[in-house]
Amino acid sequence: HVQLVESGGGSVQAGGSLRLSCAHSGYPSSRHCMGWFRQAPGKEREGVAIISGRGVTNYLDSVKGRFTISKDNAKNTLYLKMNNLEPEDTAMYTCAAEHVCPIIFETAHRGQGTQVTVS
Repeated sequence: HVQLVESGGGSVQAGGSLRLSCAHSGYPSSRHCMGWFRQAPGKEREGVAIISGRGVTNYLDSVKGRFTISKDNAKNTLYLKMNNLEPEDTAMYTCAAEHVCPIIFETAHRGQGTQVTVS
């Protein structure tokens, strides 16, 4: 049974930081692609960052240099460290997992999301 549960969202001021976590079960991150997506009201969903089973990462251009995706295979947890947050980063952030990269959000295993609000 695959389960992904996000945490760590909240409200911060511009320039602040947050670290999102995604605890997952039934899905060994050492062998699968995992990533973070976000969707703001009235906007299309966008892929923020992904990390392959071997640890290769890729980022949305607008978050490069500010966000870092990582994982702890022993703890079955995916992270997204977000620094220098901007109001444009405000969105619902959802983690997702798939056998291989890239992740197709609509068909991937995914969590319920955690809200990030930057003012």
